[in-house]
Amino acid sequence: MGEEEEVKIPRIRRDLDRRTYWRNIIAFWVLGLCNNFSYVIMLSGAHDILSKQESPNSTVEVQESGRFDCNPISTAAILLADILPTLVIKLSGPIYIHLISYRVRVCFCCLSAIVSFIVVSLSVATWISLLGVVFASVSSGLGEYTFLSLTARYSSAVVDSWSSGTGGAGLFGALAYSGLTQLGVTPAMTLQIMVTIPLIQGFSYFFLLSTPPTLSPQESGASEDQARGLEDQAEGLEDQAESLEDQPLSGGPAAYRGPNGRKHRLNAVLQSKAENNSGLSKVHRAFRTRIFCRIFY
Repeated sequence: MGEEEEVKIPRIRRDLDRRTYWRNIIAFWVLGLCNNFSYVIMLSGAHDILSKQESPNSTVEVQESGRFDCNPISTAAILLADILPTLVIKLSGPIYIHLISYRVRVCFCCLSAIVSFIVVSLSVATWISLLGVVFASVSSGLGEYTFLSLTARYSSAVVDSWSSGTGGAGLFGALAYSGLTQLGVTPAMTLQIMVTIPLIQGFSYFFLLSTPPTLSPQESGASEDQARGLEDQAEGLEDQAESLEDQPLSGGPAAYRGPNGRKHRLNAVLQSKAENNSGLSKVHRAFRTRIFCRIFY
């Protein structure tokens, strides 16, 4: 009976790892889809957004034989409002983005997307519509910055999943807007229906995506007490590693008695601690690099 249990344990672990793998793949695909959805919707409905604000007294010359319905303001204004804020976020992000936890960033992305759909659908002036498009651009730009940096903490396959999701946003976003308007739904009502997309994005991050073990307390939004406890454990780990400098290298495996024995022993201690507390793996790597440089280089 004991042997059967020993065989079942690795199998259960493989099943759990497989489920977590596919959960992350699906989550990043949905995140990529939802992140670019508002961007695509604003471009798809650019003409309707501007034509809605047309004044009844405005005179727009339209050729009798033509088939084109032109607006006083070019749809390029929507394009600029949908691109420039994203560009600003990507250029200035390295200065401040690391000070904001992932939870706060994701919540802000979802909230900005919701505000963008509501503002544009209820706007009564062109500048209000453009402001709503700016909110959509902020949501898309900050989300792309956040989720792409988050892929480094997961399997490399999530990058492909994210890319597939962002590509799918261009197809499904345009089809969704065109399909609803062709069915007789007004552009304003269509935008209000799209409010469900940011909600799906938030659900995918907080409930579908697994928490990576290398996420620091500040990044994951942990409390100050939890962060302080992890820092105390990290300091104890550093003291234990420093005490190895004065220990003799006699006995033990051959790898510990060679020219690099001290380095191997130090690495073994740090590795065992990392396995016991995977939440400190990022701190371990930082301390390991600093200690190695001080002892051996």
